[in-house]
Amino acid sequence: MLGLAAVLVLGVSAQWLAWRINIPSILILLLLGIIAGPITGFIDPDELFGEAFFPIISLSVAIILFEGGLSLKFSELRSTGLVVQRLLIVGALISWILGSLAAHYIIGLDFPLAVLLGAILVVTGPTVIIPLLMQVRPVERVSSVLRWESILIDPIGAVIAVLVYEAIVAGRFNEITWMAGFGIMKTLFYGGGIGAGAALFMILSLKRYLIPDFLQNPVTLMTVVAAYTLSNLLQSESGLLAVTVMGVVLANQKSVDIKHIVEFKENLRVLLLAGLFILLAARLKVADMKLLSVGSFIFIFVLIVFVRPISVLASTVFSDLKWRERAFIASVAPRGIVAAAVSSVFAIRMVENGYPQGSVLLPITFLVIIVTVLFYGIGGSTFARRLGVEQPTPQGFLILGSQPWAVEIAKAVKDAGFKVVIVDTNLNNIFAARMQGITSYYGSGLSETALKEIGLEGIGRLLAITPNNEVNSLAVLHFNKVFESSELYQLLPHEEEGKKGKREVPKHLRGRLVFGGDTDYWYLARRFASGAIIKKTKLTEEFGYEEFRKKYQTAIPLFLINETGQLSVFTVDKPLKPGPGNVIISIVDAADEKAVKKEAKAADEAHQY
Repeated sequence: MLGLAAVLVLGVSAQWLAWRINIPSILILLLLGIIAGPITGFIDPDELFGEAFFPIISLSVAIILFEGGLSLKFSELRSTGLVVQRLLIVGALISWILGSLAAHYIIGLDFPLAVLLGAILVVTGPTVIIPLLMQVRPVERVSSVLRWESILIDPIGAVIAVLVYEAIVAGRFNEITWMAGFGIMKTLFYGGGIGAGAALFMILSLKRYLIPDFLQNPVTLMTVVAAYTLSNLLQSESGLLAVTVMGVVLANQKSVDIKHIVEFKENLRVLLLAGLFILLAARLKVADMKLLSVGSFIFIFVLIVFVRPISVLASTVFSDLKWRERAFIASVAPRGIVAAAVSSVFAIRMVENGYPQGSVLLPITFLVIIVTVLFYGIGGSTFARRLGVEQPTPQGFLILGSQPWAVEIAKAVKDAGFKVVIVDTNLNNIFAARMQGITSYYGSGLSETALKEIGLEGIGRLLAITPNNEVNSLAVLHFNKVFESSELYQLLPHEEEGKKGKREVPKHLRGRLVFGGDTDYWYLARRFASGAIIKKTKLTEEFGYEEFRKKYQTAIPLFLINETGQLSVFTVDKPLKPGPGNVIISIVDAADEKAVKKEAKAADEAHQY
C-alpha cells in the first residue's frame, strides 16, 4: 500500500511542480523515480507488481498512444502530409541505421545489440513532444509535423525493435531486412484493420445509443485494451498501431461527439504518465548506471547533432517547408515513454538469452531520454526564436460580444499592442467593430466551424461579455480545451427579469469573474450610456495606485500592463497589486476625467507662475 501510494503521490506531485516552475515534467518524474528506486530502495516495482509489471506498462502505453491519436486531425496534413510520410519512412530508416552504427562504434555494443538500440531510439513520442510544443509554441505547420511524427513513430519503432529482437533470438540476424519488411506488412494489416474495426464499433454503438452515458468512457477503455491485446496476439507489438489508428479514426469522424471521451483520456494520460516514469526510473539499478561511460555522452551528442538533422534533411528535401522550419524540426527529437518501456523489456530478455551487454540498453536509453529532454526542453524556445518560427506569446483576447462599449474595450486592448478578435451574431455591431479597425468574426462563437475559421494565433484568452448569462457560461465551457482555465473570463451574471437574486452560476460552469464588485453587463451599459470612457493611466512613484483611486473613485480597473509588457486582468478571485511603472486600463466617468484634467492644468499654470 505504501509503495503504490508513493508512486501516485510522487508522480502527480512531480507534474504539479514541473507546471509551477515551467520545466518538462519528465525530468522531475525521472529524478524522483531514481531517488525512490536505485538510490533509496523505497520503491521496488518488481516487488510491487511481480510478473504483472510489464503487462501493466504495455497497456498503459497503449492508452497513452490512443489518447495521442485522438489529437490528430487529417485537415492538418493538407500541407504537411508528404513530409510526415517521409519522416516515418525515410527518416525512421536513416535514424535506425545511423543510430545503430553510432551505438556499435562509439559505445562498443555488439552489432546485433547496437541494431536493437538503434531501433528503440527511432521513436520520439507525444509524451515529451506535445508538452514541449506547448512550451515553445512553434508555427502551426511545424507543430503539426512534429505531433504527427511523434505519435505515429512510436508503434513503428516498437515494431522494428520487436522484429530485431526476434531475429537475434532466432539466429537469423542476417535476414533482418526481409523479416522487418514482412513484419511491418503484418503489423499494418493486423494493427490497422483491428484499430479501424474497434473505432467503427465505438462509432456505431454511440450513434445508435447502445451505450448509456455513464458507460461510454469505460466501454471506450475496454475497447482500447481489447484491440491492443487482440492485435498483439496476432502480431507482436502491432497493438500500438491498432490503438493509434483507433484514436485517429475516432478523432476524424463526424457522426458522433467524443469530447467527453477525449477529456477522460487526457485525465487518464496524466495519471498513467505520472506512474509510468516513476516506476520505470525506480527499476534502474545502481550497477546498471555504472555501465555508462564517456562514450555514452558522445553517442547522445551524435544522435542530436548528426543523426536527427541528417534524417530530417533527407525527409524534407524538395518539400515546401522553409529552411527555418526544417531546421527547427531537425532540432527537436526528445525520447519518451515508449523508448523507456521497450528498453526495459528488452534489457531483461537479451540478458536472459545470453547477451550480457543487454544490461546496458536500459541505462543508456534513460540517459538519452534525460539528456534529450533537457537539451530540447531548455533550448527549444531559443531555437524557435532564433529561427523565427516561434508564435508570439498568446496574450490576446477572443471577445464574445460586440456591443459598442465592448468594441471600446477591445480597441483599448488593441491600442496597447495586443491582438483582439471580436465574435458576435449581430452583423451591424460587427460592421461597427470593423470600422474601428478591430478584427471580427460574424457568427456564433459556440460553433465548431468558428474554431477553425477564427485565427487564434496570438490569442490566449477568452472574455465573454454578451448580455446573455447562459451564452457566456457556455462559451467558457466551449473554449476550455482551447485556452487554459485560468484564461477564461466572463462578466458577473446579472439578475434576469422575474428571477430576483438568480446571479449565481456553479464554478465549474463559468469562468473567472472580471472587473470586480457588481460589475455585470447592465451596470457597464449604464456607465457607458452616462458618458463613461476608457482611460489608460501609467503609475509612477508620485502617482501610485492609491492616488489613482482617490482621483477616480468610481473607476473600474479592467487590465494591468506591467513593466515587461505582460497583460493581466482584474478579477474577483485574485486582486492585482499595481505598482510604479504599471499601466492601468480602466473605465472612468467623463466628469471625473474633466475634473482631473482641470486640476492638472491649474497645477501646471501655478507652477509656471
